[in-house]
Amino acid sequence: MNFFELVQLLGNNIWIYGVVFIVILSTLVFVHEWGHYIVAKLCGVKVEVFSIGFGKEIAGFEDKHGTRWKFALIPLGGYVKLFGDIDPASVKHMEGVKEGEKIRPLTKAERGVAFFAKPVWQRAAIVIAGPAINYIFAILILAGLFFFNGQPVTPATAAAVIGGSSADEYGFQPHDKVISIDGKVMTRFEDIRREMMIALDQEKHFVVERDGKIIDIYAKPQKVEEQDRFGFRHSRGLLGLISPRHAIDIKNVRKIGNRAYGEEDVDKIRSELMRRLGTTFTIEIARGSNSDVLTIKPLKEFNDKLLGKADAEGNEPAIEDRNLLFIADSKGNVFVKYGLHTAFFKAIQESWIVTKSTVEALWQMVVGTRSATELGGVIRIGALAGDMAKQGFVALILFTALLSINLGLINLFPIPMLDGGHLLFYAVEAVLGRPIPDQIQEYAFRFGLVFLVGIMVFANLNDIIQLIL
Repeated sequence: MNFFELVQLLGNNIWIYGVVFIVILSTLVFVHEWGHYIVAKLCGVKVEVFSIGFGKEIAGFEDKHGTRWKFALIPLGGYVKLFGDIDPASVKHMEGVKEGEKIRPLTKAERGVAFFAKPVWQRAAIVIAGPAINYIFAILILAGLFFFNGQPVTPATAAAVIGGSSADEYGFQPHDKVISIDGKVMTRFEDIRREMMIALDQEKHFVVERDGKIIDIYAKPQKVEEQDRFGFRHSRGLLGLISPRHAIDIKNVRKIGNRAYGEEDVDKIRSELMRRLGTTFTIEIARGSNSDVLTIKPLKEFNDKLLGKADAEGNEPAIEDRNLLFIADSKGNVFVKYGLHTAFFKAIQESWIVTKSTVEALWQMVVGTRSATELGGVIRIGALAGDMAKQGFVALILFTALLSINLGLINLFPIPMLDGGHLLFYAVEAVLGRPIPDQIQEYAFRFGLVFLVGIMVFANLNDIIQLIL
């Protein structure tokens, strides 16, 4: 998909891609800024402005405490402005209040509600509250999803092995259950996929259960660059195991073993597959202009419809169902509901895994093992948000939690202008017993602003360039 096709897609689906993106982003920004706001109030700091978006105010109101709540024109962020700060970034603070042409000193009461006059631990608490609430929000919605709907779980088992892949080269077989990778326990196929994405082409130690026996496999995934349907490119490690979620439409089968078949040979393909159920063999699957060779071992007990067996009520399967070959040895995707405590534990665990994977991927960009062109901007995030909305409620909730975690994590980086930069200055102040000189802070914040603007421009140019080229 090129740039103009994406523009057309977004234009035709503006309510999905545009509105969903703005709603999700605005919600997460509100949550982040509310963290700053509520802790500031608890610490006795007056909040002058609570803004969703930047630029000209579209709508707003002032509450009884003197806080201006507003929506601004550019819905790509937000801020709270605390009393005593000259700007929302808390780069400088004022020592007086302007009245007409004169500036008078702050009164004792005014200093009592000024952010800069608070002890360093309170300022740090107010700053860290933003990223912290993003993590808390993600954990809450994940825990709610796992408790009420269940966590989507795909068994950590290979349904098939792609021919010529690393898995094929290193001896993986269909129905191998991956117990652990480098000592990390794999409970879901998603865990395997995540580990391979970060691993790129580094050798890993797999502990695998096969036919009731435990074996060790040392395998190095292939580093591949993939392009999604929008045209955005990203690198990941490809092992070559097929998830149990997949079934095969037998109309796409072109070879079974060494025997070739055409599109018109569906009945012959079905008969041959039925004959081979329970055995290990290879098939070639057409995939557009390309094809994949898979080593599979489909089982009779999961292919009643292929065999034409009627269900419990005596209804025979439709012809479309008779054309599906299930290659896994278990159900492909189930939703596991947890009790309240376990749901929270799983949500915290998932948040930690996402954080760790994100940090590892960013570090790979820094050291050069992963291309920095994988950084995405507004276009890519908006496209992903729309896609998640199309996939349904569960996918959208998971995507929202992922964005919330990443928003919290990025704000913790020790870069001036971000919350992490403020925390770094407060840590130095706590150690030295005095604030860092204003001039040094100002230069640092200028550098941080230039750096962040550069990253934003680079990420959004990445999106555009990858769509055009």
